[in-house]
Amino acid sequence: MTEVDNRAGLKLRQRAAARLADVLAGGEFAPFSAAEIADGRDRALGNRLVTTALRRHGHINGAMARLLERGPPKRAGSFEAQLRLGLAQLLYLPEQGAHSAVHLAVEAVKRDPKASRYAALMNAALRRAQADADSLRALPREMLLPRALQQGWARDWGDEAVEAAIDNLLAGAALDLTLKDEDSELAAALGARHLVADSYRVEERDRPVAALPGYDEGRWWVQDVAAALPARLLGLEPGARVLDVCAAPGGKTMQLARAGYAVTALDNNAGRLLRLRENLDRVKLSADIVEADATSYRPAQPVDGILLDAPCSATGTFRRHPEVLWHRGADRIANRAALQRQLIAHAAGCLNPGGVLVYCVCSLERAEGEDHLAWVGKQVPELEAAPIAAAELGELAAAVTAAGTVRTHPGLVVPGDKRGALDGFFIARFRRR
Repeated sequence: MTEVDNRAGLKLRQRAAARLADVLAGGEFAPFSAAEIADGRDRALGNRLVTTALRRHGHINGAMARLLERGPPKRAGSFEAQLRLGLAQLLYLPEQGAHSAVHLAVEAVKRDPKASRYAALMNAALRRAQADADSLRALPREMLLPRALQQGWARDWGDEAVEAAIDNLLAGAALDLTLKDEDSELAAALGARHLVADSYRVEERDRPVAALPGYDEGRWWVQDVAAALPARLLGLEPGARVLDVCAAPGGKTMQLARAGYAVTALDNNAGRLLRLRENLDRVKLSADIVEADATSYRPAQPVDGILLDAPCSATGTFRRHPEVLWHRGADRIANRAALQRQLIAHAAGCLNPGGVLVYCVCSLERAEGEDHLAWVGKQVPELEAAPIAAAELGELAAAVTAAGTVRTHPGLVVPGDKRGALDGFFIARFRRR
């Protein structure tokens, strides 16, 4: 490695460690953008290092327990993040080189005033990991999921779903798109396979999303196939007034606007609403945008439909955000469930008689989905269930439950797709009496 390469590699490793440290502290992983790292190869490597460390978080926990008798030192700056990146490269990205994994980790902690006195410990830990690499790679699969989540998912969705979840975690998510208009030529240019309705999947790509055909012209937007289901279930006539609650970044808003509804997009985050507006402008669709608290906002007049994509644990998105597996404890899930019930009750009062409420969450926890049904029946008497029929979901009819709700989970796949995984989602539909 030349001096120039060494400096570039060290800088990239430092930036990757900073990003990983933010996630370990409870933040949400956001891939490096071109504005942050201009060189495409460096950007791809930085993202790969961090995502590998996150996907293998459980295994790396086990490895660190073997390598460090007392665990990572406390208040040691970037030490833990650098160790995790070093182990991710050493054990799971061997093509990047074992020497590079050790050397860059050691050099990075030497340059961190809070971590520098642990440089020898870093070197010893990674050298030992290099010697014991085969046994560390053989750590049990079940370590990749927290025990509590694993037990809950096995109980609720079955052992096969847990095994599928581990496979999906390691594989990551393909790129799912919603096409603005039916266009077989565009799908072919994208290398996209049709999934359900207007959802398509790009299995392999060699370019950033914004460089794919049709992006600049606004002919599609990124949206997981499961996330695209709720907006199709309102079943209202064009021109109906619809409130999209917790709307940003706007995938469902764009679906609703394209369906011909008069849409009000509501969110309480100005930054996310800016992104929603940019997305609407790109695809040349329109909606009224309102920044307000969804627990108190009331439209000037009752609306015909509400799509409530409620804040949740987001455990169903673990293929793209592996960190949610380790950040979502029982208390946080309970707090989200309480907020969700508040939002449902408030939304009911914003509907016209006969109006439709579609409630959804990208969660695999029954407390945020199925457990709300009985509560609505007792506590929100103005709402009645409006069961979803299997025919409404086409090829994904297996996701419709006996209760007339929709449940997607890791054990459910898109029929005929070689990588048929989709996000975990719960959807229920109600009508105002």
